[in-house]
Amino acid sequence: MQEWVRLEDMQRAGFPMGGEPLVALDLADTQMLAAEPPVDLIDSPAAGATWWALQASRLPEGPAPSLQATRTLRAAIRDVFDAHLAGRPPQDTSLEDINAAAAAVPTSPRIVRSQAGTITQTRWHTEQGGNAALAAVAHETIGLFASPERLAALRRCANPSCSMLFLAATKRRTWCAANVCGNRVRVARHYERTRDEAHNNPRTSAG
Repeated sequence: MQEWVRLEDMQRAGFPMGGEPLVALDLADTQMLAAEPPVDLIDSPAAGATWWALQASRLPEGPAPSLQATRTLRAAIRDVFDAHLAGRPPQDTSLEDINAAAAAVPTSPRIVRSQAGTITQTRWHTEQGGNAALAAVAHETIGLFASPERLAALRRCANPSCSMLFLAATKRRTWCAANVCGNRVRVARHYERTRDEAHNNPRTSAG
């Protein structure tokens, strides 16, 4: 499976954020919680299907989850991420929903031949039900919390008007996406700076 999706492809499809190392983070970012009112980017089955199709290359093969199941897992993932960043305990129901999604599809390792040689794969056993995509995303979430070093890179966008989450590869990354909040904040700062300069130098502003 491919391990990434391009931000440009997500934005071209109408999703301002995406392309994070974990599908779980991309899923959490399908809600713009800082907007008033909050904006759900997968507010219809069609939008949900589009989002899952964009993520398909890095998920197990199988049908896309239902919109209701997607939203249930998204709410749980968002809660545990926000709880971590806020230093509070997550809701018990959130933990239960993530664990249930992960346990619904057992996995087993396999060794197979490929053009690149002998490789290992993970088989997702959906014979008894469950959705492999949801299970994989739940596994990602659990795996992130199992890695304190990686979990320490979890951030919320520095723009107060943005709720997007991401994993910062470096300490310098503070915005969800440079072409979204990074540009907006820089433009706002430039406006404030030039306005203050004009106020302090009325002759300059008058030409």
